[in-house]
Amino acid sequence: MTDLPETANSAHTPVAVRILRFAFAVLGIVALAWIPVRNIGVESFSVANYFSYFTILSNVLAATVLLVGAVVDPQSQRWQLFRGATTLYMVITGIIYAVLLADVDVQLTDEWINDTLHRYLPLVILLDWLISPPRMRIGDRQSVSWLWFPLVYGAYTLIRGPFVDFYPYPFIDPRSQGCLQMAIGLVVLLLAFVLMALAVNAAGRAARRWRYGENAQDTRSVGVERKVEL
Repeated sequence: MTDLPETANSAHTPVAVRILRFAFAVLGIVALAWIPVRNIGVESFSVANYFSYFTILSNVLAATVLLVGAVVDPQSQRWQLFRGATTLYMVITGIIYAVLLADVDVQLTDEWINDTLHRYLPLVILLDWLISPPRMRIGDRQSVSWLWFPLVYGAYTLIRGPFVDFYPYPFIDPRSQGCLQMAIGLVVLLLAFVLMALAVNAAGRAARRWRYGENAQDTRSVGVERKVEL
């Protein structure tokens, strides 16, 4: 019974995957830093506005996950929950950009940066989730709880917007569509985000069963084993 926790903590990601994580983490960091560094001293550029885009924030998290996963490769449940949440945010970034923002100016005028942050890194982080899924089971309620960040982001954007006259995305801008239409659109988006959260978690569970088979761990069963052992 003592070998269950040991198995969950000792199985690390293959070196080749960790090297790729590091390479894409560096790419993400360079892409994120390129525009602020290039615009140092430009009066019209706002660092606060730049980091008020969900795309930028989600990619900061993604670069962090890839870098830590490459260097340290944690296996704890807390880290896997963080990975899952970040994967969801990047899936949201990629899908919302493709569906709603492909023809909208989101201040990423460099094509390689735009493609890296909206297309390549969302795909990379999702593939990383599927290739190296968590060994412990993540419940649906836990995956839905990942939505706290988009909810806080939405509240921040709506509270900050009137003070600075800036809204990063048209679907969260009441000036162009009115509060009622915006609210309806945001409720629809929230429902879509719930489905995305469940889908990301379901994909991780399926990958977990395919990758680890009988060695896949269920956090609940591990907890039972520990109680029995005590």
